[in-house]
Amino acid sequence: MDRFDKAYQDYLNNGQPSREIKPLENTDGMRITAVRKNDDGDLIAFQTNTGEELDYLQALEAANNGTLAGVDVFQKYGRDIIRSEPDSTKENNLDHLPEF
Repeated sequence: MDRFDKAYQDYLNNGQPSREIKPLENTDGMRITAVRKNDDGDLIAFQTNTGEELDYLQALEAANNGTLAGVDVFQKYGRDIIRSEPDSTKENNLDHLPEF
């Protein structure tokens, strides 16, 4: 299990990391450009235009504090969920981005 799978499992189990989340380095104009999915097709990690590779909890934190553009956070299943901002363009939906 890599760090992205581990972070996603932490998120599913209790919505909290089992470790301290490392601050992001370069967040100026940061947007998601690629995604990583697990075997079930769930989004578990995100690559940004700045080269950062974020696990699910890092991406949620960045979206909540405004350093990650183009995404929304909403509540579903009793936890925060990250999704692309609705704009009627399928090509920029997180599920349609290339995988890394």
